[in-house]
Amino acid sequence: MPRRPAAALIVGVLGGLLIAGGTGWALSPALSLSALPSERIVGAERDPVVAPATDARTSEPATAYPADDTRYDLASLPLIDVRSVNPAVPVDDDPTGALSSSLARPLGSGAPVFAEPGGTPVGYLPRTHHYGGTTVPVVTGEEHWVKVLLPGRQGVPPQGDGGQTVGWLRVADVEIAPTESYVEVQLSANTIDIVTAAGRERVSDQFAWGKLATPTPSGRTFIMWTTVVPEFRYTEGHPVVYLGIQSPVMAGFDGGDVAVTAFHYYRQRVGDTSFGCIYLDGPATDRLAQLAAGTPVIIHP
Repeated sequence: MPRRPAAALIVGVLGGLLIAGGTGWALSPALSLSALPSERIVGAERDPVVAPATDARTSEPATAYPADDTRYDLASLPLIDVRSVNPAVPVDDDPTGALSSSLARPLGSGAPVFAEPGGTPVGYLPRTHHYGGTTVPVVTGEEHWVKVLLPGRQGVPPQGDGGQTVGWLRVADVEIAPTESYVEVQLSANTIDIVTAAGRERVSDQFAWGKLATPTPSGRTFIMWTTVVPEFRYTEGHPVVYLGIQSPVMAGFDGGDVAVTAFHYYRQRVGDTSFGCIYLDGPATDRLAQLAAGTPVIIHP
């Protein structure tokens, strides 16, 4: 894990499998959104932007939740960002499950986040934030709601669960855009691929990952923020690619209050030697840094 960006962050990695789905591509194995538009036109007439999700195991439409037109005061809600610890925000209940081919980003100043559609908001996701995490992958969705991956934690290890968080956003509060790729990490095979409709691009077949005591978290997550941190001399000028998931065992790192996983350069890149981050060579790090914020990342053990 990197030693602390401007606000003390830490680092690691994830991966998945791409399948055709409707008008775009979806990550396997189960749910996918089948008719997402290529973009949302802000201010245009609000036609539904998400088709009803279908469970691949039953071929039946997913539960349809009614619309919620309530106006919420975002200033009264807790901010959801990399530093937030919010017991009301759910931990991902299906970390090896599917993701859609779409990303969501709040309109206006932000969007209320719900633990379940139709409930009371548990926080808000801003449209912009210095440490990113505001463009997020859509897990599944329907006409009025989308379920997304989120930054921040429900609890702090070792007492609390620091796993990848999820939440629901109202379709009326977000813009939807397609994502053309995702990153798949196979820790046991020592491979990292960028996967698109055109195929797989092998980014690395030699990297280091977390020690037994400080493992790299597995499951689905996303690229939260990419930046160069000059103070991290061991990165030798290469970017740090921070992910939305944090350490399953550490409350913080190097004096900070977060333990974020990331891809970054390090000279020693063999075996389980890190604090949870993925240590890469320069070309691999630079290639991953080219991917857009919100790009899904799936890490297999």
